[in-house]
Amino acid sequence: MKNILFYVIVTGVFLFAMYSIVGQGEAFELTKITTEAKFNSIDGFDQAKSTLIENLSHPLAILLLQIITIIVVARIFSFLFRKIGQPTVIGEILAGIFLGPSFVGWYFPEFSSFLFPLRSIPNLQFLSQVGLILFMFIVGMELDLKVLRKKASEAVIISHASIIFPFALGMGLSYFMYESFAPANVKFLSFSLFIGIAMSITAFPVLARIVQERQLSKTKLGALVITCAAADDITAWCILAAVIAIVKAGSVVSSIYIIAMAVAYVVLMLKVIQPFLKRIGDVNAKQDTLSKPVVAIFFAILLLSSYVTEVIGIHALFGAFMAGVIMPPNLHFRNIFVEKVEDVSLVLLLPLFFVVTGLKTQIGLLNDIHLWEICGVIITVAVTGKFLGSALAARYVGQSWKESLTIGAFMNTRGLMELVVLNIGFDLGVLSPQIFAMMVIMALVTTFMTGPALDLINFLFKEKNLELLEEEGPRKYKILFSFGDPERGKSMVHLANSLVHKYQNESTVSAMHLRLSNELHQYNMLEFERVNFRPIKREAAKLNLPIQTLFKPTLDIDKEIVETANEGGYDLLIIGMGPSIFEGSFLGKMIGITSKIINPEKFYNTITGKDSNVEGTTFNSRINNIIKTTKGSLGIFIDKGLTKIEIVFIPILSLGDAFILDYAYRMIQNNGARIKIVDPLGVIQNNIAFQNIINSIEQQYPMHLSFLGESAIDKDYLATMDMMVVSMDSWKRLMDGRSEWLVNAPSVLVVKP
Repeated sequence: MKNILFYVIVTGVFLFAMYSIVGQGEAFELTKITTEAKFNSIDGFDQAKSTLIENLSHPLAILLLQIITIIVVARIFSFLFRKIGQPTVIGEILAGIFLGPSFVGWYFPEFSSFLFPLRSIPNLQFLSQVGLILFMFIVGMELDLKVLRKKASEAVIISHASIIFPFALGMGLSYFMYESFAPANVKFLSFSLFIGIAMSITAFPVLARIVQERQLSKTKLGALVITCAAADDITAWCILAAVIAIVKAGSVVSSIYIIAMAVAYVVLMLKVIQPFLKRIGDVNAKQDTLSKPVVAIFFAILLLSSYVTEVIGIHALFGAFMAGVIMPPNLHFRNIFVEKVEDVSLVLLLPLFFVVTGLKTQIGLLNDIHLWEICGVIITVAVTGKFLGSALAARYVGQSWKESLTIGAFMNTRGLMELVVLNIGFDLGVLSPQIFAMMVIMALVTTFMTGPALDLINFLFKEKNLELLEEEGPRKYKILFSFGDPERGKSMVHLANSLVHKYQNESTVSAMHLRLSNELHQYNMLEFERVNFRPIKREAAKLNLPIQTLFKPTLDIDKEIVETANEGGYDLLIIGMGPSIFEGSFLGKMIGITSKIINPEKFYNTITGKDSNVEGTTFNSRINNIIKTTKGSLGIFIDKGLTKIEIVFIPILSLGDAFILDYAYRMIQNNGARIKIVDPLGVIQNNIAFQNIINSIEQQYPMHLSFLGESAIDKDYLATMDMMVVSMDSWKRLMDGRSEWLVNAPSVLVVKP
């Protein structure tokens, strides 16, 4: 009461003081505001309306609206293309084209002029350039120079062949296109060099993601492809820097000065800056976070490197790329730094670049069949040079035809890196709007065709798999658990051990960890796998439990879980489910609504009915989708810090719960667990089959089964249990009718037979 009184008095006194000041100050208006101004003042509503309109057209408001629109549309398009098995970057590129003059600007010109007024484009372009600088910095960090040194022989031959073939073909094509399509005042040398380099680019980031998604990362072919792409990236960017220097200087001779400065810059970065950064990285290698002064140093190096290359005349993006290349090689250090940069770059700023590209891409300019024929020729030359150049070189160095063609298909992937080159050419005035549109279409087609081309090659070169006869003997009991957080994975190890510990020769336990491929980088994938499985392996070793590990980058985690379980013939799949920190709150509901808008997949599932909860309100849409599509037994594990399984609570609420007693038997048999059963509806008493199962267990393991009356069960009693095992049907009944039991429930395994 005293605090409330103090608050009221203090607030009242100061409000009165402010009111008095305003009243006294209005007397000065006589000398400041003219009579004419007073009469011309508009009423309150019109003034509010005018202010609102002015605020809507303010540059900052327009920019924020642009960013919101771009992020939402980019997410929708990337979701759609991920659903058809294509790299999300294609969807993001098409999202940019969709928002540009080729679609929104064509069909909704008034909306387009409001959303993207001409005065706002420079702001958008500068922000997109910042995003590109950060992105190229990450690309540089993805390259492992040690790997290049180890496998340089074959990779360099294939990589350079994949550059020189399309470069030469591109320059030959420019000979026939220059007169009709080159902008005015552009020299043939500049035009031909840019067409050549545009034909030669390979998108290392997109290629690395596809290698991961196709489970080739740990194969010799995958390693060779990644190495070729890395060598291609470094070589192509060096060539691009030289091309930009020549274009800006006007001739090869006059560009020698710029190229000489560029060489001096590269030597300085490798011989002076890189050792300095390595020392900083070694000092901070074992720290979980980086201090702000250390982060400031690395950002300063990034920005200075970009600034120097921009001033020299070889573009700021090359400087960002070089800054990434010379970052300390310590993986832990790189992971920490990438986490600080990646989300802002890839999610917020990079989609702006796609829209800026889309605003430049005017597909409507290709308004004649002849122009589409030229576009077809460009695509043909691009595919022929890159695909055949890589494949023939790979075949020459000893690869099989299947591997050679696979390498060709991968190296033909252009993606985002192609757009970067095209935008540089467009901004320099070397590429006309028509050629720019054709080349963007070429980038889309060559990236889109990578997946189908790989599938076709695999189909044409099918390897006959010899069926191995399995040794006769009892079939092994197979458990697969999929974990996200390693700490929860350790609890799953204990759970699996309680089911198989004494019969390890007759069972197998597999631990699976999945990760979205667009969240992984090629340089840290193996380290990421080691780090996430290390706690699992240690826990399994403590329990003397042999365990198999399975790590997969994927585009769809839930789909991969189900397919792995179904194809592997596992007897039990265990997945985790954790409670949301927003569950039941108004904020949680708002976040849920917002997430469905931001996450197109959730929104799609909602409007198509796939988000309807077939098991009532017990599980979320993700869990329900796994429930519906899993063929074998499924255990949904709600972990509350499980460390031991000595006392297990099992409620029996329906005749369908008989299978739960098999899990009780296994826990007694393998772990010596004591099982507490509650049968409030008298299901066991009224069913002979149930009674026979109970009697059989009691004969083998007396004193391990006991029955509880319903009156003994409350929230405090369940807190004394180590674990609860329940059927999915009974779990729903508990949630609906006896939810008070679950307030202090232990870790729970909800099983679908």
